[in-house]
Amino acid sequence: MSWDDPNTRFVVVVNGEEQYSIWPESRALPAGWREVGASGTREACLSHIEQVWTDMRPLSLRHALDGASAG
Repeated sequence: MSWDDPNTRFVVVVNGEEQYSIWPESRALPAGWREVGASGTREACLSHIEQVWTDMRPLSLRHALDGASAG
């Protein structure tokens, strides 16, 4: 398995801060990450992330800023 091998299949993963990444399908996920249901080539997974991850701020920062603007 190589990250650069065009035959390597990946899954899209997200952590508790709603930050996205890709991970080789054949490897166990690292702690704190979960699959979001998208998989395929590296390019397909990165394209999916580009479409869905529209706010790159961590979830905790978004909550903090939302709380500051509400109060």
